[in-house]
Amino acid sequence: MDQAETPEIAHTHVVFDDGLLLDSGAALGRLVVAYRTYGTLNAAGSNAILVCHALTGDQYVAERHPLTGRDGWWAAVVGPGLPIDTDRFFVICANVLGGCMGSTGPASPRDDDPATRWGTDFPAVTIRDMVRAQKRLIDQLGIARLFAVIGGSMGGMQVLEWAATYPDAVFAAVPIATAAYHSAQNIAFNEVGRQAIFADPDWLGGRYWQHGRVPARGLAVARMVAHITYLSEQALTRKFGRRLRGNEAVGLVEDIFEVESYLRHQGSSFVRRFDAASYLTITRATDYFDLAADFGGDLSAAFRATRARFCVISFSSDWLYPTAESRAVARALNRVAANVSFVEIASDKGHDAFLLDEPDFHRALAGFLAGCAEHAGLAG
Repeated sequence: MDQAETPEIAHTHVVFDDGLLLDSGAALGRLVVAYRTYGTLNAAGSNAILVCHALTGDQYVAERHPLTGRDGWWAAVVGPGLPIDTDRFFVICANVLGGCMGSTGPASPRDDDPATRWGTDFPAVTIRDMVRAQKRLIDQLGIARLFAVIGGSMGGMQVLEWAATYPDAVFAAVPIATAAYHSAQNIAFNEVGRQAIFADPDWLGGRYWQHGRVPARGLAVARMVAHITYLSEQALTRKFGRRLRGNEAVGLVEDIFEVESYLRHQGSSFVRRFDAASYLTITRATDYFDLAADFGGDLSAAFRATRARFCVISFSSDWLYPTAESRAVARALNRVAANVSFVEIASDKGHDAFLLDEPDFHRALAGFLAGCAEHAGLAG
């Protein structure tokens, strides 16, 4: 696949010419944050909700995606009359720092040589760096305090980081299907994906873009491995079982089982919209994440200053970020007397349940936001 097959898109964005100092000690001389908004900001600026996207998501949360032509990744949740009601709230979603949909990342022009990309020279970023970039955007939009920050998976990590880093800037926080640190198992799955990318002959030492190449096979395998972790055994069995693709003969190379075909489709469609170096950067950011690390290993201390109202949500069949991880967050919040509710949604859809049709989840989210809006004095 040639790099030219991915069209250039003019993303809505803001530019910060003073850049951003990163946790690593490196400094970006120029920071670009690409974003989308939905709904209308009220006169008081008090109805803004920041939606934080997951690992391979982006800012196109509730509209047709400019690359894939598919509906936004949370089109069932964000919109008029939906749980995150754009008739009531002003919704913002930003492409994360390190991403590849318009925000500064490995595919961006270098500070010292705008004619070339950062590539693998792009500095390591953390979840906190991503949140700092989002805060710059929120300030630029003239919003002093967010009504809510909401996100699932890596987006949930950003929610937790917002509450810890900017405790006075958030009225309500909804971390969904997430954890306060990345487990060894999660790091291991990420490393398999990274090694698949490195092993692709088109990786070319990370300089693939200079040769008009994309390490498509390695990136597709990385996506396939990750996608398995997003589903549950029950979901895979229900959708595919051991069904064959119209071929009863035993084969060794071609995809015979329906689940194989599904995973290959997931991999091939992913490489058309995502940059391999961004994938490495973002997976590393999730691996580095450990909210308690700067607080002597005491997670509750990370939340000591927050006054936000929390709704922590997990899914019963999520084995990537199991319910026990969400309970640990809720317990840490309880230890500092935070206002927290916790709900485990019964679902057999695995980690991806927060992206799918889960009426109980949608009701829980809508109910929490409605209660917070009433307490905040937002008109219905």
